[in-house]
Amino acid sequence: MLGQDWKRQEDVSVPQPETRAAADTPGLQERFLRTRSLSEALAVPLSDADATIQSMEDASPTKWHLAHTTWFWETFLLRDHADGYRLWREQWPYLFNSYYEAEGDRLMRARRGMLSRPTVDEILAWRAHVTAAMGPLLDDPALAPLIELGIAHEQQHQELLLTDIKHALFQNPLGPAMWAEKGEGAASSPANAGGWHRHPGGIARVGHEGPGFAFDNEGPAHRVLLEPFALADRLVTNAEWQEFLDDGGYRTASLWLSDGWAWVQEEGIEAPLYWRGTEDFTHAGWQERDPHAPVTHISHFEADAFASWAGARLPTEFEWEAIARGQDPSGGNQLDGAAPPSPRGGTGLFGDCWQFTRSGYLPYPRFRPAEGAVGEYNGKFMSGQVVLRGASCATVRGHSRASYRNFFYPHQRWQFTGLRLAKDD
Repeated sequence: MLGQDWKRQEDVSVPQPETRAAADTPGLQERFLRTRSLSEALAVPLSDADATIQSMEDASPTKWHLAHTTWFWETFLLRDHADGYRLWREQWPYLFNSYYEAEGDRLMRARRGMLSRPTVDEILAWRAHVTAAMGPLLDDPALAPLIELGIAHEQQHQELLLTDIKHALFQNPLGPAMWAEKGEGAASSPANAGGWHRHPGGIARVGHEGPGFAFDNEGPAHRVLLEPFALADRLVTNAEWQEFLDDGGYRTASLWLSDGWAWVQEEGIEAPLYWRGTEDFTHAGWQERDPHAPVTHISHFEADAFASWAGARLPTEFEWEAIARGQDPSGGNQLDGAAPPSPRGGTGLFGDCWQFTRSGYLPYPRFRPAEGAVGEYNGKFMSGQVVLRGASCATVRGHSRASYRNFFYPHQRWQFTGLRLAKDD
């Protein structure tokens, strides 16, 4: 059985982080322009109709992502800090505000797919105007923290753009491809049998501190007590998930959390999202599933059930971070440009798939939301969600770090979500 295979493997040491010269890090203006350009490049393969549809309330149209990220720059930077700036269109903030109560009324989230107007071309014209208008603000040191937040915010929406359009195209019986090719570097050989990063336990300091950007939910840094544990050196693969499925994993109530078993029964869940026979739905349409690539598009419920079946468990977010502090967050299979994201496997903790933990998304000790509307960014969502760590193949390289906390509801699985096993040591 898989769980026994994992238990028999030799330990692996925790690699040391790679260092990067400061000269290799682009400046704020270059990163801003790169980010704005990538959003538009990701939308190039899509028709106006593709960019308008909304497949479910959790997802948003591509057109809306392009507009909302532009609304963010116009609202929090240009409107508030550029002398004499006038809104591009007075009514558009109502259309493209997301959840900022302090910014007033907004279109209902479930209605975003009804916006046939403005067109993609009109939104691209707005984007060009806002990008150009931001020029003078990029050199203001006082605005640098807010600009860093804007860049990170748009990078998050680039990942959402990719996962949301994948879900939308999946609804089409024709299985249309966004890109003709699946992408390079897919796994072509079996993963190793599974080793472990071991940790002796003790008091660990977690959370962001020191220089560099981080979201407010990553701090304040604080101490936690860890018992001895081990974290798998790789993600669970499609082949291993097939073994779980063939062994009746989706039909065995004892493996599941109560809410998870109810979800399986009510929704008729029998496999990860986008599985059909031996195929996967991808950004390149239906493709033969690679058994050696990491399994993805699973829920927290599914991840927890698999871990129970394998004789293991999910890690806590602090266990994951304790190991990740020894790894390069820019390593692994992450997004480098406008190309189809595809998990392929590796031994690093970052890339391929966001990894479920068993930790609830809660505030750290002494956490305080930021002042003003931007304080709504993370804190008000700290209820009923679970933390994921790492980065996925759709995460812009350089966006994540060891302290980064992603979060979703336990049933959600349209993101590139996977799992890495843990065990008590």
